[in-house]
Amino acid sequence: MHVHATPNGSMQRILKFSLGLTFLYIGATLYFGLRAHSLALVSEAGHNVSDFLALALSFVAVWLQGRPATDQRTFGYQRAGVLAAFVNALTLIVLAAWIAIAAIHRFTAPVEVQPKLMMSVAAAGVVMNGLIAGLLWKFSGDVNIRSVFLHMLGDTLSTGAVILGGLGILFTHQQWIDPLLSLIIAAMILWSSWSIVRETLHILLEGTPRSLDMTELRSAIQNIEGVVNVHDLHVWSLTSQSHALASHVQVQEMQLVEGEALLERINHQLRDHFGIHHTTIQLEVTDCPTVDGCCSPPAPDVIDGHSHHHHGPGGHSHEHSHAH
Repeated sequence: MHVHATPNGSMQRILKFSLGLTFLYIGATLYFGLRAHSLALVSEAGHNVSDFLALALSFVAVWLQGRPATDQRTFGYQRAGVLAAFVNALTLIVLAAWIAIAAIHRFTAPVEVQPKLMMSVAAAGVVMNGLIAGLLWKFSGDVNIRSVFLHMLGDTLSTGAVILGGLGILFTHQQWIDPLLSLIIAAMILWSSWSIVRETLHILLEGTPRSLDMTELRSAIQNIEGVVNVHDLHVWSLTSQSHALASHVQVQEMQLVEGEALLERINHQLRDHFGIHHTTIQLEVTDCPTVDGCCSPPAPDVIDGHSHHHHGPGGHSHEHSHAH
């Protein structure tokens, strides 16, 4: 049993730095937002509270992912990051709804805002959120970090919109610009969070990786010399970047050494062309007696280069290969 996720020191340091910076900005945005009577600015404070929680949740998830596998959790805590991203996205949807409701109410009961103060605080937010988003960008291949990256990128754009709104209010004195901006911010939050909800739910429900073409994968295995047929093929994601495969592969009659070589060719194809590093493959010989619908394979298990013979119920063997 092997877990490929390891603690990432750089990722943890960036998340710590981002947490501290975001906490300071939340206090400043809330204080000056109330002073300026700006709902858009107060909305930004609320959005940054969700960002702070998202960063904290992601930090805990990164730490959990580095914990070793156990007999109770044989894949370790690789899914912790996926779960964190799912919770983050749900909180964003709730936040977007709250901002939208508050903005609609302000259309009916307008409040005069202080645009200069509003723009000054928003400008600081653009710098802070842009910096954090830039630091997180190189880790955005991980769905956990990508959910936080989208938080921060959305904040950068929305605070930029607050600056433009402040300019509009300063020159036109139209107070409806502030709640309109809040509605735009809410729509941006909803748009960015929905894609994360869909992706994380797909992973949690053991869906086939979206980037994978199962027809192409099946053909690639069946085209390997010695393979007759592929069936009972399952592929799922442990995380957004880690995929696993289990399958029965029907093969021609062959010697034990040939079976080991065939497994290596299959794993090479899966690893190098499809990015699948964790496989469990059961070889079955053609035209052989079957027990419970399975044939007796010719080769022993091969795990990390070591032979391991395992007999299943009825005396038939199972071939397992864990590619790394």
